[in-house]
Amino acid sequence: MSKSQDKTQHLQTLGQGGATKYQMDSPSADILEVFPNNYIGRPYVVSISFPEYTSLCPMTGQPDFGTIVMEYIPDEKIVESKSFKLYMFAYRNHQSFMETLTNTMLDDFVGALDPLWCRVKGLFAPRGATDLHVFAEHFKTDSPKYQQVKELVSEWKQEANRHSS
Repeated sequence: MSKSQDKTQHLQTLGQGGATKYQMDSPSADILEVFPNNYIGRPYVVSISFPEYTSLCPMTGQPDFGTIVMEYIPDEKIVESKSFKLYMFAYRNHQSFMETLTNTMLDDFVGALDPLWCRVKGLFAPRGATDLHVFAEHFKTDSPKYQQVKELVSEWKQEANRHSS
């Protein structure tokens, strides 16, 4: 059996004998775990989609459903996918407006990852015959790779069906 070069010894979410802790009402950037990017010299896009997103309306308490897509170009860190899922679960009983949720997620991802680029797309299910989609984006403008990243992002945004196989 071969072994990955990924450095995962510090991760707490995986491999703990099934003792996964679910926080269903307190989203926090502390839930996100990261590991080192083995390809720092190569800008590439990571896209994670969470199609079972749920939170609560702060006015009515009714559930809001949607798909959250986090796209980023890593610098030194990658988000561990199970911690991403647990982070999304933490919003289940949280009350906030969709615009606030999307921007808070972007702030949390940028804080945890310090990526070259990150965009969070909140694609919320219609409620009252109204669709609401929120896009929040961050560029690491002080990076020497900024121009290269900007071009890669532009190309990425133009790809059709970029979340399909």
